[in-house]
Order: sequence, then structure tokens, then C-alpha cells
Amino acid sequence: MKKTIALLAAATMLFGLTACGNGNTSATTNNASGTSGQQTEQEKPKSADLTGDWKQTNSKSEDSWMEATISGDTIEVNWMGGDTKSLYWKGSYEAPTEAGDWKWTSKGDTEAMKSALLASQDETKDFSYSADKQELTYETTMLGTTMTIRMSKQ
Repeated sequence: MKKTIALLAAATMLFGLTACGNGNTSATTNNASGTSGQQTEQEKPKSADLTGDWKQTNSKSEDSWMEATISGDTIEVNWMGGDTKSLYWKGSYEAPTEAGDWKWTSKGDTEAMKSALLASQDETKDFSYSADKQELTYETTMLGTTMTIRMSKQ
């Protein structure tokens, strides 16, 4: 008789636990007081929004640096100095499609750059974004010297 009551009680408890389910697959955890609470699902990391203005962080001059603007599907990079602004690069931009680091090859707008004295003569330029550093980088070569330009979002 005791076995039958014990089995009946166990079955009732099992049925009661499964009937309480609401279809939510979130895990539950016990907090310090021993009560049960629902743990929210972690949000999936979003891809970075690189649109906006960027400024060079590794210029060795206080009156000369590079700035970039990313808008829509275009990136434009300019040499800045005092009261002057000279086009260096204008080309395509591919927005990140996933979280983390991002790289793209920009195809230059040769029509826009052909009359700019300080513009790059390259047909394409590789850009990188470091999610950890929140930094945009690319290389530029002038007078046989190549430098990695580092920029932060303004």
C-alpha cells in the first residue's frame, strides 16, 4: 500500500511539473534566497555601426591629420591641415553584417579622385575595423613610405 501511494504521489508531482510549463525555453536559476527566477536570454551581439565621422589618432603632427566620413555605401577620407581639406580617398563602403572585427575592400571613385592632387592613385583600398579597439585602420603610402592610419569614431 505504501508503495502504491508513493508511486501515485511521484506521478502526481511529475504531472504537476510538466503541466506548469508555458512553452518558454529560457533557463531558470535559483537566486540566493532559494526562489526560482527566470534568466533572460543573452542578446545576440550586433554588428558595429561605422557610419559617421572618424579622426586619425596616430598623427605625429598637431596641425596635420586624416579624417574619414562613412555615409550610406561610401567612405571619403581627407587630409586635414589648418584651414585646408584635401581629398585622399573616395570609394565604396560595405557595412558589417556580423559582430566583431570587419574588413572590406573599397573600390575607388576614380572620377572623383582624378583631379585631387593628394588623392590615392590606387584602384582599391583595404579597410579594417577592430571591434575590441573600436578602431578603423588602413594603409597609405607617400614618397615610398607606408604608414598604417588609425582612426577613432568622433
